[in-house]
Amino acid sequence: MDNNEKVTAPEAPVKEIKDNKSYIKPQDSSYNKFTNAIVVIFFTIITIAACMPVLLVIMSSFSTEKSIAENGYSFIPNEFSLDAYKYLFRSGSTLPRSFLNSLFITVMGTAIGLAIMCPCAYSLSRREFRHKKALMVFLLIPMLFSGGLVSTYMVNTQILHLKNSYWALILPGMCSTWYLMILRNYFRTSISDSLIEASKLEGATPFQTLLTIVLPICRPVVMTVAVFQIFGYWNSWYPALIYIDSNHSELYPLQYVLVNIDRTIQAITRDAANITGMATVSIPGTAMRMALVVVAIMPIIVLFPFFQRFLKTGMTIGAVKE
Repeated sequence: MDNNEKVTAPEAPVKEIKDNKSYIKPQDSSYNKFTNAIVVIFFTIITIAACMPVLLVIMSSFSTEKSIAENGYSFIPNEFSLDAYKYLFRSGSTLPRSFLNSLFITVMGTAIGLAIMCPCAYSLSRREFRHKKALMVFLLIPMLFSGGLVSTYMVNTQILHLKNSYWALILPGMCSTWYLMILRNYFRTSISDSLIEASKLEGATPFQTLLTIVLPICRPVVMTVAVFQIFGYWNSWYPALIYIDSNHSELYPLQYVLVNIDRTIQAITRDAANITGMATVSIPGTAMRMALVVVAIMPIIVLFPFFQRFLKTGMTIGAVKE
């Protein structure tokens, strides 16, 4: 080989710069154009299939009860009507109050749960923590063997005195052993020991290391657990049935109010033919149920895209080179 000749490295795939981010064009990826087209079409079909039931529920909520009974569910209502939402929002201040209750319970439960689970999971992920095995066994026992509904109710009402309070709706679902295991495994595999040693040499305490190094790097798993917690609290209604009496209806969450409305509609529809003067009453029972689903899931649908920017891979590669 001539010394004057230069060895050139293979050209990297051309990247398109957009909004300060680099995107590899499909034609420059490791797959050919036909494979890329098949993948795009496949996932497009899956996305449409996943969205169709939600769209059907939304459109059915704007249909009349008569059109649903005669023609069934349709993506295009034969008779457009807002009767289901009119009946739903005739509850006065009950529905807005329950919405605020669910929002408060969801935010508080998720925030307190993460504040407890993240330090605990970080401790369990460190090799120098002596009692991690005993603590893990202690946490796994309630996951495998539940105390039962009666004993749980007695502890929460007779010992902790949580009945008819927001804490009865927050504390039971605040921490989960399964979420602890997810956080612990991610902390253990994603955080380099050299990175922790470097923070110790800088004089950082374990709590400072957790806040300034571990949580920013492990933000994807933290936000994933947060999303799961939000879904769990927002869709929860059974604790309100057990711990909240009817004379404390101002504490009802949104889901429990919607369940009560659905039960009331079912009772009225079932007994309408047997009660004098009720046979002519028209209640949009099916459309009302669809409207209940829309009211329950719409906040999650609206807020979920804002969480997607947090669900990214942690930037741990290259943080410390050994």
